[in-house]
Amino acid sequence: MKQKEKRIVVKVGTSTLTHESGTPNLRRMELLARILSDMHGMGHEVILVFSGAIAVGASRLGMKDRPGELRMKQAAAAVGQCRMMHIFDQFFSEYGQTTAQILLTGEDVEDTCRKEHLKGTFFALLEMGVIPVVNENDSVSSAEIETGRHKVLGDNDTLSAIVAKLCQADLLVLLSDIDGLYDADPKTHPEAKLLHQVTALTPEILEMAGGAGTWRGTGGMATKLSAARIAMEAGCDMVIANGAGMEDLYGIVEGAAIGTRFLAQ
Repeated sequence: MKQKEKRIVVKVGTSTLTHESGTPNLRRMELLARILSDMHGMGHEVILVFSGAIAVGASRLGMKDRPGELRMKQAAAAVGQCRMMHIFDQFFSEYGQTTAQILLTGEDVEDTCRKEHLKGTFFALLEMGVIPVVNENDSVSSAEIETGRHKVLGDNDTLSAIVAKLCQADLLVLLSDIDGLYDADPKTHPEAKLLHQVTALTPEILEMAGGAGTWRGTGGMATKLSAARIAMEAGCDMVIANGAGMEDLYGIVEGAAIGTRFLAQ
């Protein structure tokens, strides 16, 4: 790989990819497919990790709220995953880009043998110019939807960091409904300042983590800092940015001061 070309993992959150109703946000999904296809055309290797299967499935099944019962969550995830992947495949195909679906459980990245096979699959897909599209296998795994009881996975922020580490990525980008890490909660402190660069996860930085966002998603700042630790220790930069400005991905890849960048150790 040329020095200017990078292996990039982009994780996009539920609130970015769905409407309040839980239906897919087609405008953003189409824009994301176009940008990532364009980045691939620029020579970058791209992996997409997305959230939203439960929200989309719940909406498709006519549920007014996120289901509470585990089996109903897993059923909704199965429906939503099928729907989301179909839409992504259509949009990426419009830009001449081939995609592949990879669904993961904690056991896939814990077991040494399975992890090596998984790594081989990722590398083979990237060598062939395919964009892997990744999600946790919620229909089988209860790691995320059972409030993170599993020690390995538990949210797609952590999942994306594990994928970035596994694939030896240069950059992990988390697109969410927040602009980055602030020195205080911007919802309650209007004077809060956005931190553009973090070089170490000090106790002060970790204390800045708040709670989760909308009901459609599960991750908050705490899960993003957990992901940052994994990425930084693996030699991978990580950026938290707002998914509403998806075009910012170009600048982020070029190193612009967008969102919060956690520098690899």
